[in-house]
Amino acid sequence: MSTQEVCLLIGQDEEVLWCETSDSPVLLPDSRTRWEAIWYWRHELVEVAHSHPEGPLGFSSEDETTMTALTEALGRAPRFSVVAPGGMVTRVEGRDVWVSDEPWWAEPLREVSGMTHAPMARA
Repeated sequence: MSTQEVCLLIGQDEEVLWCETSDSPVLLPDSRTRWEAIWYWRHELVEVAHSHPEGPLGFSSEDETTMTALTEALGRAPRFSVVAPGGMVTRVEGRDVWVSDEPWWAEPLREVSGMTHAPMARA
């Protein structure tokens, strides 16, 4: 199975509001449909999560510019997360935090992205 980046919009109580898949394992191209979904769900939106099926376990420079644009457009910063084979990272108050207790949707996100969970050892 090939891998692909996938984006989820998450609402209250970890409800998946919307999902979009890419044709690429390393890129989730900008999409008008995604921006319209974000705007439509803006009042319920709590988190924007996406997968990095080929890694890294962290935010790319493109992710950084997208997060800045979203924060400016919404007038607030939702939580941002990346799910990779080795784990999950969430941006909390400007810091990247490794998530040890992943939400229910993280494993299905890996599955849709075509990746296998291979947790990293934590010291």
